[in-house]
Amino acid sequence: MNELNWLTATEARRLLDTREISAIELTEAHLSRIAAIDGTLNCFLHVMADVARSQAVAAEARVRAGDADLMTGIPIALKDILCTVDAPTTAASKILAGYQSPYDATVVSWLRQQGAVFLGKANTDEFAMGSSNENSAFGPVLNPWSLDRVPGGSSGGPAASVAAGLAPLSLGTDTGGSIRQPAGFCGVVGLKPTYGRVSRYGLLAFASSLDQIGPFARTVEDAALLLGAVAGYDSADSTSSPLPVPDYRAALGGDLRGTTIGIAREYTVDGMEPAVQEAVAAAIQQLADLGAKLVPVSLPHTEYALPTYYITAPAEASANLSRYDGVKYGLAVEAPTLRETYERTRGEGFGPEVKRRIMLGTYALSSGYYDANYVKAQKVRTLIKRDFDDAFRQVDAIAGPTSPTVAFPLGSRTDDPYQMYLADIFTIPANMAGIPGLAVPCGFSQGLPVSLQILGRSFDEATILRIANAYEQATTWHTLHPELTATVS
Repeated sequence: MNELNWLTATEARRLLDTREISAIELTEAHLSRIAAIDGTLNCFLHVMADVARSQAVAAEARVRAGDADLMTGIPIALKDILCTVDAPTTAASKILAGYQSPYDATVVSWLRQQGAVFLGKANTDEFAMGSSNENSAFGPVLNPWSLDRVPGGSSGGPAASVAAGLAPLSLGTDTGGSIRQPAGFCGVVGLKPTYGRVSRYGLLAFASSLDQIGPFARTVEDAALLLGAVAGYDSADSTSSPLPVPDYRAALGGDLRGTTIGIAREYTVDGMEPAVQEAVAAAIQQLADLGAKLVPVSLPHTEYALPTYYITAPAEASANLSRYDGVKYGLAVEAPTLRETYERTRGEGFGPEVKRRIMLGTYALSSGYYDANYVKAQKVRTLIKRDFDDAFRQVDAIAGPTSPTVAFPLGSRTDDPYQMYLADIFTIPANMAGIPGLAVPCGFSQGLPVSLQILGRSFDEATILRIANAYEQATTWHTLHPELTATVS
């Protein structure tokens, strides 16, 4: 294994700028590791080797000319739900197999302009619908810490690629926890920004009022680096915020004296693994030892977040996925009539979980049920947001577990959708409220990573990054890597 595979993006930036390594060497190290072990892990649906090599050559020229940006020459994996002009964008679905987008997603375009190197398109649950990455039409991703465990989902590919040394950074999406939960399962840092902080243009939509793009990294500083590279106003996205983007890396450092952190009793539930609960409690105590003041807070409508989400998200998915009909793009299964063409295309193109959510969403939006389901869910969503607003009048952030368990065995929940959905019980409330959340490694249980979640006020990613960075600097969990070698396959 090449030591270049375990460089953080921040370390790589320094070594690139001092000419101790080249962008070409860094890229080749990651492409070699992908070739060696991804046949087993299945993190990538499409490796962009030729694109990456071309970008690395251009990046090296920029470095030598003194024209390098912070992301110039830094390899990155892209969740295969972000449109790219030079690689397929499939959302891990048969209905889009081989689809080539005519445009880049805004985040992809901005990274391209900054000279980043795209390693490839990373595996995901189909259309980002899932908590284990087992819903991909092209096979599940395996957790690099234990090959019989899930990596979490839906962004299992981006999370596992960073954990396994295949990429120093990756971009995923978070609709109900799909960045934070897989980050927790894979032992890396994952950040869901505030809704509107990062442009969604060019993201294949699942639930438009919930989806948000964000970074995976091995350190909090690296997450801050990538967030700064993709955050900002985009006129192509009507939900994009015009608020200025702060220097997230500059906000890092120092102790936590004067910082108040809320502890919500609702973030302890029956069925939590005892070792997970103990690790999170120890992490929270570490925050107090660093000077933070712990304050009890209440989020009384948290118990309604899960059912509210599973009305809202499927309803929006039902509307968003109606465009995949076999006429405009993607799979087309021809039949004698247009209606049969629709039915056969969608029947063969969509997997079971996507069909389940489309049917749930269509039912929730149907005549006679819309007010009783979708409208009521939006009212409850307002109450969930109000709970957070009230809590953040007392505290700067809220800390708790990312998930009630560590990564569960492959296949153990595929026949029980309810148990699968419970994997996101601690992450979903942040999406319903639109606030930022960050997952950072905080221990182990059964030899698998445990994660601390830190939630913050809207557009105050700087505070949760600062808190997580202080915790990270006082611990060593982020320095541990799974013992994978090229012989894994």
